Amino acid sequence: MAATVHGFQTQVTKLLDLLANSLYSNKEVFLRELISNASDAIDKLHFMSLTNQDLIKDDPNFKIQIRADKDSKTLTISDNGIGMTLDEANSHLGTIAESGTEAFMKNLTGDAKRDSQLIGQFGVGFYSSFIVADKVTVVSRSVNAAENEGVRWESDGNGTFTSENISVPFRGTQIILHLKDSESEFLDTWKLRDCITKYSDHISTPVELYEEKYEPKAEGEESKDTEKKFEYTQVNNAKALWTRTAKDIKEEEYNEFYKHISHDYQDPMTYAHNKVEGDLEYTSLLYIPKKAPWDLYNRTNEHGLKLYVQRVFIMDKAEAFLPNYMRFVKGLVDTNALPLNVSRELLQETAVTRKLKKALTKRVLSMLDKLSKDNDKYNEFYAQFGNVLKEGPVEDYDNKDAVLKLLRFASTNSDDATAKVSFDDYISRMKEGQDKIYYLTAESYEAAKNSPYLETLKNKGIEVLLMWERIDEWLMGNITEYSGKEFVPANSQDLKLGSLADEEEKKQQESAATEHKDLIERFKTSLGDKVKDVVVSTRLIDSPSCVISDANRMMTLQMRRILEASGQSMPEEKYTLEINPSHKLVQKANAETDDARFAKWAQLILDQALLSDQGALKDPSSFVKSMNELLLG
Repeated sequence: MAATVHGFQTQVTKLLDLLANSLYSNKEVFLRELISNASDAIDKLHFMSLTNQDLIKDDPNFKIQIRADKDSKTLTISDNGIGMTLDEANSHLGTIAESGTEAFMKNLTGDAKRDSQLIGQFGVGFYSSFIVADKVTVVSRSVNAAENEGVRWESDGNGTFTSENISVPFRGTQIILHLKDSESEFLDTWKLRDCITKYSDHISTPVELYEEKYEPKAEGEESKDTEKKFEYTQVNNAKALWTRTAKDIKEEEYNEFYKHISHDYQDPMTYAHNKVEGDLEYTSLLYIPKKAPWDLYNRTNEHGLKLYVQRVFIMDKAEAFLPNYMRFVKGLVDTNALPLNVSRELLQETAVTRKLKKALTKRVLSMLDKLSKDNDKYNEFYAQFGNVLKEGPVEDYDNKDAVLKLLRFASTNSDDATAKVSFDDYISRMKEGQDKIYYLTAESYEAAKNSPYLETLKNKGIEVLLMWERIDEWLMGNITEYSGKEFVPANSQDLKLGSLADEEEKKQQESAATEHKDLIERFKTSLGDKVKDVVVSTRLIDSPSCVISDANRMMTLQMRRILEASGQSMPEEKYTLEINPSHKLVQKANAETDDARFAKWAQLILDQALLSDQGALKDPSSFVKSMNELLLG
């Protein structure tokens, strides 16, 4: 039966076009990726064999073998792991099984150095083969398949691949790389040995290299030409890195192990390796990446730590050991307190899992707290993962204060949009007599920074935290205070200034309300039921007006927009219009004797306030038309 020709998933074709140039400066990465994949295949079969020894009875000793053939210019990486069926080969080797592929492709720039980081961040795995090979042949047989149900998959990376069932006498997978003429260095055993030692020493499966065997000459034996002998020799240490003593492990080894488990291209931001003894014995090795993965905000995607029980791999992406807002953490946990046959469902229910989750969550928080002492590194981390961290105070109430301590925001204390001000920083700069934390949420940094709601607070020298991410409204709607200091939005009806609002100001505000009683009535009459109320503002200095929502509103503006965008019908919300009687625009409006023209001024002043608050109007064309009429007199 002839092999079937298939077309690659579109994104794969684009990716393969970029690989040769973008990763060329670090082309050795292909060997690390292929050995890592082979190790995963062996780990999966090892776990299955715990309950069914018959699966491996014909070949019980797990190993990864690497063999170069200079005559055929091929490099073969073999494993005796779980193997693949024809459908699995077509699926795994013909598509990129990752979310966010389109977003990834859009970010590629054509700049080889920058694209290499993006590709590495995305994780290319098997496709890195095409960095050094102009054709790749995969021969595999699933552990559950008969000899005649083996698979042969082949591609030159130019848009198509062929696949067919063939007879394969062994289980596992062979990847045969037909090397480009320019990559002949990977046919030299010294080069391969160097790469294996560098990238794969920490893998617990033996990695064997087919190399020349030198027999020591017997004493007194004459030198003579003999036929060269080759055999497989174990190259790597084959001891799981996390089982070794931390002080004996170099940083480079930790970094390489991170790349092995994460398929990331860069070193991690930081890591923590801990062995805990006592009531609950376990070892954890946790990493914080430098870059966010593409699926970070897809909460339904699988994430989590690798789980080992007594050094036996049990499952990938076990999400039960860390809360969801820590889904960016990579690493593993190894314990003897769980049974080898534990399932995902059972994990959720055990007391051991709950204790491990509590301990590992504290460990990650400790890592982040330590990282936050280095402002540059923490700013780099926060730019990638800050919005995910904001899910923590609501999701993880027990650690709410610890997570709040790690959050960062921009503020009126500087003209920098970088989120680098902590709540503790804010409190340390509070004015004497201030006992509230003021913040403002908006559509953008610019909208927040220039908001009229800040005017009186700025005038008093009170710092305001500026927030504009979608999650900020949700976060601030679910927390009330930090370190005993109440959160107050700058657009609140009552700013709760307390002693910061002096008696003279209060008297002026009271007299202003009385003094401008007729002006208020005129606006109320003109605007009618378009507003809930009209009042003299106590917060405006440079702006003519602003709108204030009900202090008891149950839904934030941002949340309304999200629900409206999803197609939900929302009841219309009416605002209180605050006007600044000393502003020339308001005075100009009040000087208008024609009631029809005053009505246009009143509508314009309301629309300006709504535009400043919400960034958009329901009927912008009417606003522009009225403004033009009034400007032209």
